[in-house]
Amino acid sequence: MRRVLSVPCSANGTWIRLAAILTVAFNLIQASPVGASPRLDEALRPRKQVGVWLTNSPSPLYYSRSQIRSAMQRLRQSEFTRVVPNVWSRGTTFHRSRYAPTEPTLIRAGIGIDPICTLATEGRKREIQVMPWFEYGLMEPADSAVVQAKPEWVLSRADGQRWMTLHGNHRMAWLNPSHPEVRQRFIGLVVETLKRCSMHGLQLDDHFAWPVEFGYDRFTRALYREQTGLEVPRDYTNRHWMTWRRRQLTNLLRELRTRLKAEGLPMKISLSPGPFRQAYNLWLQDWELWAMGGLIDELVVQNYAYSMPGFARDLDQPALHKAREWGVPTQIGILAGFGRRTTSMNDLKNKIQLSRSRGHGVIFFYWEGLCGQHRDTSSVNQCWAEWRSLISSGK
Repeated sequence: MRRVLSVPCSANGTWIRLAAILTVAFNLIQASPVGASPRLDEALRPRKQVGVWLTNSPSPLYYSRSQIRSAMQRLRQSEFTRVVPNVWSRGTTFHRSRYAPTEPTLIRAGIGIDPICTLATEGRKREIQVMPWFEYGLMEPADSAVVQAKPEWVLSRADGQRWMTLHGNHRMAWLNPSHPEVRQRFIGLVVETLKRCSMHGLQLDDHFAWPVEFGYDRFTRALYREQTGLEVPRDYTNRHWMTWRRRQLTNLLRELRTRLKAEGLPMKISLSPGPFRQAYNLWLQDWELWAMGGLIDELVVQNYAYSMPGFARDLDQPALHKAREWGVPTQIGILAGFGRRTTSMNDLKNKIQLSRSRGHGVIFFYWEGLCGQHRDTSSVNQCWAEWRSLISSGK
């Protein structure tokens, strides 16, 4: 579980943020046809997306073309409309890349399997969208080759520590979103991946971020001093310091969009963050502003609350209401099963229906939680029949 920090918000900071949002809103309205509301036609359409995240770990799916074909057929029969496969995980890719090493297990299984483009091919046959997911974003294992070779790229805490513990006991480092060489590498990796085969845009998630405790490395200190004339505050919750770092992340997103357009690649960018307050305060993601400013085209907001009251409460966060008012297509990420947490079919049905009632689509985390290793089932066929019934009932 991620730590929750208490971050104060001054009245002055609130007014500054309100002014920024109103400026974005004004610019969007000015760019719209006379008499039209931004994306109003989209806002009135029901969101019926049904998707699932696919990962290489812990799952054998990526390492067999026959398993990929079988999985896509199962999903098609159960009325899934999208798969979101991770293409960037633990500092490795699932193809030969000029920017990062290839995932070792895939090399052993056979790189010719090409799981991502195989998924894309099978998806086209079945009218299932395939949206590559850069799951690890700017995060790298602390012992990865790039972290060891390029220490100047890595963010650090005020005490000099250059990693944080995530996903169990894994030490993860964060590459600096404000460093031009980090930007070039990240954008290059995205472009390289999308050029390989036809896919339906891309997805970033909560790891496309800047952890609030980080930013005390030499490069960031110098850049902050150059741009503001100030020294980096010791207090990582300082409002001005947090805002400056959020803008660096926003600039990287803007640069990515510009490059995708220049390359003639699919422009659809989906973002899968956590609840807004957490994303804004802990990870410096301003996804509300990104959505209203047109920097992202879709939201898939993770709502992994286990209880129904908690799930319903997270559906009512103000930023989600604003996204709906502005017509930003929004899906809800629902935990199907992972580790020791598996959501019952009855709770899944209720969560789907509750999400639908708010106008949202649904995406499940993750493949092995549907009818795989995280769901105790004696009959795979019966399990998939339950999913078909579940998804049909949620329409």
